[in-house]
Amino acid sequence: QLQASGGGLVQAGGSLRLSCAASGRAFSSYHMAWFRQAPGKEREFVATINWSGGSTYYADAVKGRFTISRDNAKNTVNLQMNSLKPEDTAAYYCAAARSWGGSRPSSYDYWGQGTQVTVSS
Repeated sequence: QLQASGGGLVQAGGSLRLSCAASGRAFSSYHMAWFRQAPGKEREFVATINWSGGSTYYADAVKGRFTISRDNAKNTVNLQMNSLKPEDTAAYYCAAARSWGGSRPSSYDYWGQGTQVTVSS
């Protein structure tokens, strides 16, 4: 089970840190990712991190502004979001995959509930 938190309302240029807590002892064997979905749009890849934390991959839209990290001892994955823009407004979802899923939502086995991020201009 995945539980996302940390969303909220922030002004453009501000920062937020999302967290996703996972239950179960197999967390460290899963690759993790964040996706987002704005109203009326398809779910969009944001960032992913491999099981060890040694490899990360970002969507071009967030590269240089967002940082994904994980703490396997605490069963958490985080998304630090800086220099937020109004176009970052969306519900953010964390996801877990047994095999490297990359940017494809269909590759992920488990999903958390969304946490809403709203960026005002």
